[in-house]
Amino acid sequence: MNEKIVIKSGRVLDPASHLDEILDVAVIDGKISEIGKSLNAEDSKVINAEGLWVCPGFVDMHVHLREPGQEDRETIASGALSAVYGGFTAVCCMPNTDPAVDSVGAVRYIIERAKSAGFAKVYPIAAITQKSEGKSLTNMASLFEEGAVAFSDDGRTVMDALIMRRAMEYARGIYTNGISAPISLHSIDENLARGGQINEGKISAILGLAGIPSCAETIAIARDIALAELTHAKVHFAHVSTKNAVQLIREAKSKGISVTAEVTPHHLALTDSELIGYDTRFKINPPLRSEEDRAALCEGLKDGTIDAIATDHAPHTQIDKDLPFDSAPFGTIGLETAVPVTYTILVKSGILSPLKWVEALSLAPCTIFNLPGGKLKVGAQADITVVDPSADFFVEPDNFKSLSKNSCFIGKKYSAKPVFTFIEGKCFSLCL
Repeated sequence: MNEKIVIKSGRVLDPASHLDEILDVAVIDGKISEIGKSLNAEDSKVINAEGLWVCPGFVDMHVHLREPGQEDRETIASGALSAVYGGFTAVCCMPNTDPAVDSVGAVRYIIERAKSAGFAKVYPIAAITQKSEGKSLTNMASLFEEGAVAFSDDGRTVMDALIMRRAMEYARGIYTNGISAPISLHSIDENLARGGQINEGKISAILGLAGIPSCAETIAIARDIALAELTHAKVHFAHVSTKNAVQLIREAKSKGISVTAEVTPHHLALTDSELIGYDTRFKINPPLRSEEDRAALCEGLKDGTIDAIATDHAPHTQIDKDLPFDSAPFGTIGLETAVPVTYTILVKSGILSPLKWVEALSLAPCTIFNLPGGKLKVGAQADITVVDPSADFFVEPDNFKSLSKNSCFIGKKYSAKPVFTFIEGKCFSLCL
């Protein structure tokens, strides 16, 4: 007889069915077997979820796991464990490893390493161009067939518009379940951004640091929207950070152009004022922007212009981040802080409803990248995230499961914690 688990009396939030009700969820053999009131829990392992939120497994569509080549920062196993403790049942990892994920062997390596780790599911994103150099396309069809779920040169922009057009056309012709392969774009004009350290504005002037103008993002996004309209490709904009970019995406959607977008917790919660003091934990690309930009990102999520929340989890060693500001690398980790940060900024403040918040962390990324999951329904794999919305705590680096500690949220107070993560019915009880 298979083990039966019953999650009792939780607030079940399923955006796919617009379900928001106090119910039980039963799991047998890794699948959801029942959802309803007062389910029979005889001969079952019972988890008391009273006061907790029971959600479809959260999926992070934008992480950097650093393996192969930079295992001192993160490994596939440590990143997948960090994801579990952050409440994520699956992550999609970017291809800017060493070597880049531009071969069938590299895609296969990631999938096999993730399976052997036994934590969160890991879906590889393959490179658009060989070595992510922006010069020649990868064999995208073979990479997709091997298991890549999308294509990106994240960390770099494909600056050659003709190569970008050809990549979109190529991806447009690759299908799974009748849906074409998506391209996730790091859209920043590298010529305008070259040498920049933080957002160009008042703070960069005060600190005497070279700035990255907001138009570096909007110019690149405008180009890529035009190419998406031309090619009818499925285009996703990663880590959107500016007010004008949100407006461009809003207008593109109104025209029926196939574009989607994500925003990070740090761009939703923080501004470039954090840079006073030259703390490299806040050195991020795209950079933390103005309060006006931050507010526009929240509004973009609220009105559906921005579809998903993704962490852009970017681990670095303490040695790297301790370098002088202009030499330190960009990036912050985010897997283990995304739930509390976004709950506090978006839900507790009343910007998003609980269902809309859950959608941005589960259904939306699964829909955009055509992944399994994102729904609580009978017969589906039991990928479930259970959140305690009443928890209040300070972010402490000693609690991180990630190999890296370069979080821009250390010392800040937030609410809500994931307390259970179920991956195909396997329960991880999180003692955070």
